Amino acid sequence: MARAIIADDHPLFRAALKQALAAPLGSDVLEAENFSELQTVLAQERQVELLFLDLNMPGNKGLTGLTAIRNQYPDVLILIVSANENTDVIRRAMAFGASAYVPKSAPLPMLITAVEAVLAGDSWLPEHLQDELSRPPSAESQDFASKLEQLTPQQFKVLACIADGLLNKQIAYELDVQETTIKQHVSAILRKLGVYNRTQAGVIFHDMLKAENDA
Repeated sequence: MARAIIADDHPLFRAALKQALAAPLGSDVLEAENFSELQTVLAQERQVELLFLDLNMPGNKGLTGLTAIRNQYPDVLILIVSANENTDVIRRAMAFGASAYVPKSAPLPMLITAVEAVLAGDSWLPEHLQDELSRPPSAESQDFASKLEQLTPQQFKVLACIADGLLNKQIAYELDVQETTIKQHVSAILRKLGVYNRTQAGVIFHDMLKAENDA
């Protein structure tokens, strides 16, 4: 049974990461090259403890993938491994439930340190960013994170579709449910987010989860 998944679209990086993780995690490390494949692997492998997630892999939009996995698999510990070192993005990633944020520029021993810290129950950030990130996330980010936690996995999917500009009929087709079910989900989403309409909900979702300069 796999303990970890590396989700990144660069095969050479996945291979290097997998080799580096052999010491702390053994050989039980799976791989996914896009977000759809990651979701399939997570559904099949219920014993996964750790996820190494790239922000810019195909199918993942900014911090949406992080929040989607946190919503559906709250027991999986997520380490963001990204070339994006934008401090605002890192701060929001941690607010939205990442256990660690490791720049791709970091040496592999630093990644092992991050893994050990996360497995010990701690969060982790590289030392050179700790001072910059010492102030807490904005109240807005923390508030949005707490509201997202109130959504069911299906409601989260509906909200993501709303943010993509889909109508209720289109969302119902995408999720293979009745349109009346989608309407009920939308009402619940608006109530939980504290907004008046679906446009507001989509804009907030998009703005809070975007990650400029993804790489």
